Amino acid sequence: MRLFAAVMPPQEAVEELREAVEPLRDDRLRWTGEAGWHFTLAFMGEVRDELLPDLHARLARAAHRTEPFALRVHGSGHFGDRALWAGAAGGIDPMRMLAERADAAARRAGVPMEHHRRYTPHLTLARSRTGVDLRPYVEALAGFEGTPWRVGELSLVRSNLPAAGVPGEQPRYEVVEAWPLAG
Repeated sequence: MRLFAAVMPPQEAVEELREAVEPLRDDRLRWTGEAGWHFTLAFMGEVRDELLPDLHARLARAAHRTEPFALRVHGSGHFGDRALWAGAAGGIDPMRMLAERADAAARRAGVPMEHHRRYTPHLTLARSRTGVDLRPYVEALAGFEGTPWRVGELSLVRSNLPAAGVPGEQPRYEVVEAWPLAG
């Protein structure tokens, strides 16, 4: 099962961001579906079924040790010429701590975490295969300020990749389990 830990924005935040992104949509980029908008904390890749009980227990402990925090979608950025993203503001330090705890939980449960990088809070909006200049998109979204919301849970999400050869199909994301933040 292909899994990652994430913070899922509430529907109100998704709607605000949709309004800001809609005028920018064009055919030069592959735009992510709104149902897939999330802030990945720790990407785990393929996780063997026998690791799931321990992983769930360890993620539950990570959530229990983390206090709820305020977050909002804020501004934008890009990773090279591959990905356009919306950023986050507010409780960035608690979010980074939650990302570290989710990564540690996965490692301790036996999940190889070779995909780990320094955490950059972001929500992927679009991808490019052809090296499109993403700066105009970043500039158009630079001033975006979403309404703050309270992050109250850590989600374990299953990523269902698209079937090969189906044009335009997007990955589907399914929350497998969620644990309340308690602090």
